[in-house]
Amino acid sequence: MIKRTDSNHAEIIKGLRKIPNLSVFSTHEVGKGFPDIVIGYKGINYLIEIKDGKKPPSARKLTDAELDFHLSWNGQIDTIKNFDELLKIIL
Repeated sequence: MIKRTDSNHAEIIKGLRKIPNLSVFSTHEVGKGFPDIVIGYKGINYLIEIKDGKKPPSARKLTDAELDFHLSWNGQIDTIKNFDELLKIIL
């Protein structure tokens, strides 16, 4: 089964790769609700779920698997709709 990404996924990763000393790995194919990307920056790991901010709120809801993962995860996890929201989390 091919895992889809939101339309802003590639753009967000491209922007992240321009930040010095930042690592980003696309994990959207892991499945089971695992977030779309993992970022390593300044010694901290960030789990990030990407949603398309251009879609209506009803289309940006977490899937059941994503919601289960978010609720069961005992560490940091965030959902973002655009690059600016992501920068506010990591900078």
